[in-house]
Amino acid sequence: MAYSTEVVIRARERLAQAKADRESENQRHLADAYRRIPRLKQIDLELRRTMAMAAQAVFAQGGDVQSAMEQARNENLTLQLERRELIAANFEEGYLDDSPICDRCGGSGYVGAAMCECLTELCRQEQKKELTLLTAGKETFSQFRLDYYSDTYDPKYGASPRVIMEKNFKNCRSYAATFAPDAGNLLFVGGTGLGKTFLSACIARTVADRGYSVCYETASHLFSKLERAKFNGDEDARKETEKYTACDLLIIDDLGTEMPGQFVTAALYSLLNDRLLAGKPMVISTNLNVDEAGRRYSPQVASRLHGSFTRLTFVGDDIRVMKNR
Repeated sequence: MAYSTEVVIRARERLAQAKADRESENQRHLADAYRRIPRLKQIDLELRRTMAMAAQAVFAQGGDVQSAMEQARNENLTLQLERRELIAANFEEGYLDDSPICDRCGGSGYVGAAMCECLTELCRQEQKKELTLLTAGKETFSQFRLDYYSDTYDPKYGASPRVIMEKNFKNCRSYAATFAPDAGNLLFVGGTGLGKTFLSACIARTVADRGYSVCYETASHLFSKLERAKFNGDEDARKETEKYTACDLLIIDDLGTEMPGQFVTAALYSLLNDRLLAGKPMVISTNLNVDEAGRRYSPQVASRLHGSFTRLTFVGDDIRVMKNR
């Protein structure tokens, strides 16, 4: 799963710090144990001596190598037994446990070339922090309220807003719960205050919680970052924008609220094209219908938005206005 460079860097820094903290704690505990039970330090020194004796016996020329190795082994086992008994009698269980922070990778974060589960989990946590900063709060599907939508039949839609939005809600929840790299694309279309941003954030959190890399951006922020990366020679900005094509799921909220221009049109077309060709899923919300998208951007952009996405139409009254009455 393709986490952004920034997420991986932060996760690796956390793992390195945790590893250093564990090693420091182990050293403090060992120093305390030596101070309280001086015999422990002597045993550890003797253990190292018996290990050196065994190593020397292996490379020794002549003499009874087997006998020397057996003697070193017996001394080592006797010392280990005494050490365990001293620790059990004087310290709580685990006090002198010097096992690494991760048994699989030893705290490096990788098993061979593959990312270890410990580092993957830290990446997931860092990504969720990033999503929390970008979205409005801690939106979950369980908080979505259908009672904000009228249950009165609307002949324009052939159903009530509540029926339509209940179907949208179920589609979004299913999309997030079953998300996979070939999940396809969703396009949320409708006026302001109808729940597009809320459900986008719910999808982002659920998919991220399942271990996939998610990039969530408002359209204005996304195009601003792309512009800095292209025209300002900002290397950090360039690296940051790589995540827009690399992440498992890209969510663009409020497409159409950014300042229009030739750069925006070209950047949007390129981003859509790259992800569609790679088969990487997107969720985009917008107030624009197909004709408005064609006029604002280009027919090619409109064609991709409305031809390569499953469209969910959001209907009803502005919920923000209703809440403030």
